[in-house]
Amino acid sequence: MTDAGRAATFAPAGVAARVKAEQVAILYRNGAQPLIATVVAGGGVAYLMVKAGGIDPVVAGGWVAVLTAFALVRLFLRAAYLRHPPLPTEQGRWADWFTLGALAGGICWGVGSVILMPPGHFDLQLLVVLVLTSICAATVPAFGSHLPAFYALYFPAIVPSVIWSAFQNDLRHWIYVGLACLWIPMLAMLARRYGQNNGEALRLKYENLELVESLGQQKAAAEQANIAKSRFLASASHDLRQPVHALGMFVGALRAHRMDAKARLLVDHIEGSVGALDSLFTALLDISRLDAGVIESRPFAMPINGILARVCRDLAPEAALKGYRLRHVDCSATVVSDPVLLERVLRNLVGNAVRYTQGGKVLVGCRRRGGRLDLEVWDTGPGIPADQRDQIFQEFYQLGNPDRDRAKGLGLGLAIVRRLTELLGHPLTLTSAPGKGSMFRVSLALASDDAPVPAVAGVPARALENGLILVVDDEAAIREAMVSLLGGWGHEVIAAGSCAEMLVALADCPRRPDLIISDYRLRDGENGIAVIQRLQSEFNEDIPAVLLTGDTAPDRIREARESGYPLLHKPLTNERLRAAIAGLAAGNWVTAKA
Repeated sequence: MTDAGRAATFAPAGVAARVKAEQVAILYRNGAQPLIATVVAGGGVAYLMVKAGGIDPVVAGGWVAVLTAFALVRLFLRAAYLRHPPLPTEQGRWADWFTLGALAGGICWGVGSVILMPPGHFDLQLLVVLVLTSICAATVPAFGSHLPAFYALYFPAIVPSVIWSAFQNDLRHWIYVGLACLWIPMLAMLARRYGQNNGEALRLKYENLELVESLGQQKAAAEQANIAKSRFLASASHDLRQPVHALGMFVGALRAHRMDAKARLLVDHIEGSVGALDSLFTALLDISRLDAGVIESRPFAMPINGILARVCRDLAPEAALKGYRLRHVDCSATVVSDPVLLERVLRNLVGNAVRYTQGGKVLVGCRRRGGRLDLEVWDTGPGIPADQRDQIFQEFYQLGNPDRDRAKGLGLGLAIVRRLTELLGHPLTLTSAPGKGSMFRVSLALASDDAPVPAVAGVPARALENGLILVVDDEAAIREAMVSLLGGWGHEVIAAGSCAEMLVALADCPRRPDLIISDYRLRDGENGIAVIQRLQSEFNEDIPAVLLTGDTAPDRIREARESGYPLLHKPLTNERLRAAIAGLAAGNWVTAKA
């Protein structure tokens, strides 16, 4: 069996059916010109034979009429096919009809090749043979996609003239018979090869189409799975964040009480565990916010050295504990970037380098290259094998941490780095040699010499002292924790589980609230945005307000962001809550959202 035959045998059933249907369609799509040309050629040959006196005009005219009738029937069949293309399951019937038409045409030419032969005129006989063989050769590309149709035309058309020549008993005709015996199988083999190549090309075409369709279906399924995963993570994250958030508030409230050294140590351990959970949720939230597209880049011209110095200063103690120095090379360049997001990128890269480098050095520096500035982080850590350099940018993937030791990180830092560099438009590259270390490079655009560098204006945050704070949260534990914590800070707190409950609680309150803190997702479909707006309208004042959420669903985050209210994410540390209250009291919403 040939390679094409084996390929066709093992082709999927769907592909084989589509190939067969296309091969039949090719038969009918071939233009009407070949059929018309055969009628013209037949009429021309018959006319020449009549003029030469080798054939009776009535016989010649009758043969041309039959040939024309067969051609008209086949043209009608072709028109019917093209007017109403059949279903793939009906293609076999149309292939049979086409084959019958080809057989009728072949018989007509076979009979005509005998009756048109003028006795004693070998030159005119050769003309008939020449026209006949030309027509047979021309049908190879026209009928080769369906070999039964070609054979039905070819053999009935060519064999009668060969048999007739064999009975002439002269050398010239025997020479023609011998050549025909060689030529007939050669043309049949050529047609067969053409049919195999045509079938193979169509098979590859439809296999590729099925692959594309399959990939499209798999991509759609993967996207649906990703959406389902995001929904699950968002729901699970919200449910888990609530008790962790309450726990953090209770720990903060607990610190306001007198405790002995042992009890304070236990509180420190509890707070450390809450902080670890907060780190995990914060990293997951960053991934969700980046995927949701709610984080925007606000680039401007900024000196790079301040970020380098600050990040290295903050992480230097961790490197010192391991016995080496974290160094950075000062750089006077001014780049175009978002300082907050760029610092997050650098902090993750340098933090990873320090965490995985046990000895040697970590160096941070910059190089000017081709009108850009390359920010590079070098380390002498274990290095990254070539086959894992793409995987380290995936969520929760870590090298050398099969036991998921939290001290070695969560495996989310580089996933965040990749998303942030894509958002900033800063190409990120990695060079590494296993056993020698790694180098991460972030390419930044240099600012023009005349680009203005904005001054960083700080708004002094005054503390909100003895303020009235409204807390709306449907979790009783969180309300109790917030009352304890904020009350310990000297505030008066009114807590409720819904907007209606809060309005009832405020009925006899003569004091204007100083701040509203509302959970974003409340019971019965109520959300914090509507609650804040309703409470503000109740007092007819633009009371400072902040939303809290434990939801990581991208759509929910985007909707909360678009409300214009500062959005803080549970679990919320006491320090971040205190900073948010101070920022809102000072009218600095940026501080509140930090």
